[in-house]
Amino acid sequence: MESNLQYETTKKKKTLSPHFRRKHIWAYIFILPQLLYFLFASLYPIVMSYVYSAYEWDGLGPLEQYVGLGNYLELLKDPMFWKTFNNSLVYGIGTTIISMFVSLILALILNGPNMKGKGFYRTLYFLPVVTTTSIIGIIMNNIFGIRGFFNEFLMTLGIIEQPIKFWLEPTLAMLLLIIIGSWKQIGVIMIYWLAGLQTISNDLYEAAKIDGAGYWKALWYITLPLLKPVTATILLITVSGSLKVFDLVKTLTNGGPNHETETLELYIYNYAFASDFGGARVGYASAAGVLLEIFVLFISLLFGWMVFKANGGRKRRV
Repeated sequence: MESNLQYETTKKKKTLSPHFRRKHIWAYIFILPQLLYFLFASLYPIVMSYVYSAYEWDGLGPLEQYVGLGNYLELLKDPMFWKTFNNSLVYGIGTTIISMFVSLILALILNGPNMKGKGFYRTLYFLPVVTTTSIIGIIMNNIFGIRGFFNEFLMTLGIIEQPIKFWLEPTLAMLLLIIIGSWKQIGVIMIYWLAGLQTISNDLYEAAKIDGAGYWKALWYITLPLLKPVTATILLITVSGSLKVFDLVKTLTNGGPNHETETLELYIYNYAFASDFGGARVGYASAAGVLLEIFVLFISLLFGWMVFKANGGRKRRV
């Protein structure tokens, strides 16, 4: 007993030796910039948004006019808040369904053993992900604008006589936003699907083939069930990201026409920085941001529970 205690004491002394501290201090020095960035650029603004939400504040000067839950009560009574919330849901659900379905098909094709040029096609589908949203907005406006390429092409063929006003029709504008948003994120979701597909052993497919199962039966009874954990994870990432869309909407429609494509993120931005409803109201915008954060947290917990259930209701051991 005493010998074991002496051994542990000696081991701790060696571990905490000056050489050990000098050796590992550099790890903490390299971590420090990222830690400071997280504290001041991420954590601090999040905490302060809760503080600002309790004040009627324009972003300048001290916090003086305390309103408590007044901003939240005003938000819940604002029809425009619920309109933008509904638009965010429509966009989030639409992009999630389209991008997950199309990216799964692409992943299944690229994961095929006889597929040639996999690297080229993966890069091609991933290009929209790394392309700046402002550039995508300029390109898409040139394509679908009143005098854009698409209208000119249809008019040249005689299919239409007058240009289609894509961005001035609420339904068309939202539909285009969903399609373009899905196209932009298909590449990264495809990578997640490919990662999940490559964890499935080929032995299972060989055994199914011996038993007489064709491609579609193998897909239905082997591939899709074994992709359940990956599916839940992709749902979590895609839905939470889609609900916080801002740059694409700002670039393409700026919420028009008549706020029909305005999402909650753009609503928050308009009140905080570029208010179309009077002076800037940072406190009110912070309250809207807090409600959005709570909703996204709820969605994340819901899909986190789905991931847990998809993994058999237990934590995976590393």
